[in-house]
Amino acid sequence: MFRLDPFLVGLICTVLLATFLPCHGAAVPVFQWLAIFVIALMFFLQGARLSRKAVMDGVMAWRLHLIILACTFVLFPLLGLAAHALAPGLLQNDVWLGVLFLCCLPSTVQSSIAFTSIGGGNVPAAVCAATASNIAGIFITPFLVGLVLSRHGGASGNVLDIVFQLLLPFVLGQVLQPWIGEWAHRNKKLLSLTDRGSVLVVVYTAFSEAVMQGLWHRLPLSQLGMIAVVDFLLLVCVLLITTYGSRLAGVPLRDEIAIVFCGSKKTLASGVPMANVLFPPASVGLIVLPLMIYHQIQLFVCAVLARKFASMTQKNAESLHPAGARQKE
Repeated sequence: MFRLDPFLVGLICTVLLATFLPCHGAAVPVFQWLAIFVIALMFFLQGARLSRKAVMDGVMAWRLHLIILACTFVLFPLLGLAAHALAPGLLQNDVWLGVLFLCCLPSTVQSSIAFTSIGGGNVPAAVCAATASNIAGIFITPFLVGLVLSRHGGASGNVLDIVFQLLLPFVLGQVLQPWIGEWAHRNKKLLSLTDRGSVLVVVYTAFSEAVMQGLWHRLPLSQLGMIAVVDFLLLVCVLLITTYGSRLAGVPLRDEIAIVFCGSKKTLASGVPMANVLFPPASVGLIVLPLMIYHQIQLFVCAVLARKFASMTQKNAESLHPAGARQKE
């Protein structure tokens, strides 16, 4: 239940590689252009894989999706800003920018759906909500980053960089989706490896730059521990608010589970490439650290929570159909 995510293991190995063998000299521009290419490719493939039906389905259950989008793009940034206001000296400035950037990101797709399914929640709603969050995030996250970070010493990327590296490839993938969408779905596993490989390239490039700028001299081990504490408290706050908020609003349990898991997740796969576009190269390594740590924490905590929800949904089913439950025994 507590096994490490293989993708996270790959990220750790990539960070270690960048620490001991960072790219430098003539290799730097090569990796920088490679990072730009793989980011554009990743968002193009996201657009190609996303069917028009998924977009339409995401619009239909709009009340549930609005709640999840509000958690992702309103609740999280407000909590991040509140944490920064309460303890601005707890983390280094670039690390705080990383926490605030994390709060501006969209939800995950795969783990949100997986945990909703394990917990016995509303899987179709989770699919649509997670998809809607990722689509919206391409547009909302750069805006939020500019709005939030401009007031806290951060700097977002050039608007043209965002358009050409994120929006344009995604729109092009959507335009070509009727012709290449079926091929993209048939090769979903291969394309998933491509996505993850893209993230590893970006992480290696970013951390190489950060290491050359003296990352590990500027970041003591105590800061890594504090990042984990801040990430954990942030996740716990969101889980409590989404759980008890759903119950106060009288949301059915299946929908509550979808809200909890979709509303508390933050995407690592899209977050790292976005950071590479939105921030100066020298800052990216530090800024993505809170996101990388949050990614593993959310997997651990939500794995436990999904099992608890599963037992709750089973008890609810047995109380509604006691005769069927006795027959199974």
